[in-house]
Amino acid sequence: MNLNLRSVVIVVAALNLAYFGVEVAVALAIGSVSLFADSIDFLEDASINLLIALALGWSATGRARLGMALAGILLIPGLATLWTAWGKFVAPMPPAALLLSLAGLGALVINVSCAFMLARFRTHGGSLTRAAFLSARNDTVASVAIIVAGIVTSYTHSGWPDFVVGLGIAAMNADAAREVWRAARDEHRTADSERTSS
Repeated sequence: MNLNLRSVVIVVAALNLAYFGVEVAVALAIGSVSLFADSIDFLEDASINLLIALALGWSATGRARLGMALAGILLIPGLATLWTAWGKFVAPMPPAALLLSLAGLGALVINVSCAFMLARFRTHGGSLTRAAFLSARNDTVASVAIIVAGIVTSYTHSGWPDFVVGLGIAAMNADAAREVWRAARDEHRTADSERTSS
C-alpha cells in the first residue's frame, strides 16, 4: 500500500507545483489576493506531498512529529494571504474578473483530481495522509469560491469579493492546521504509549 500511496502523492505534488507556477503568474498580473493565497497553497501542497512520500517508511513517532510540523506549514498560506489582503484593504482595486474565474476553474480541475486520488488513503498513514487530503479538499472549496468571486467582480467591479475569498482561504487553512495538529498529537501519544508498554 505504501508504494501505491507514495506514487499517488508524488503525482499530486507534481500537479500542485505545476499549477503554482500558472496561478502565481496570473495572480501577480491581475493583482488578486485570493489567487495569490491559492498559488501559495499549491506550493505548500506540493511540499506536503513530497514530505509524505519521504516519510512513509518512518516510525509512527517520526510520522507524528512530521505531522505536527505540517500543521505549521498549513498556516503559511493564511499568513501570506493576510499580508497580501492588507495591501488590498488599503487600495481595493478589482482584479480582472474573467482571468480570476478562469484561473479558479483550472485550480478546481487540479484540486478535484488530487482530492479523488487521495480520498482512498485519507484514513491510512495517520496525520500525514490526513494533511494531504484535508489540503486537497480545502483547495477544492477555495477554487469554487474564486470562480464565484470572479463572477461577482464582473458585475460589481469591486475588489471586495476577491478580498473576502482570500480571507476565507486563510481561515480554512487555519482550521486544517488545527485538525492535523490534533491528529498528529494523538498519533504521538499512541506511539509513546505503545513504546512504554512494550
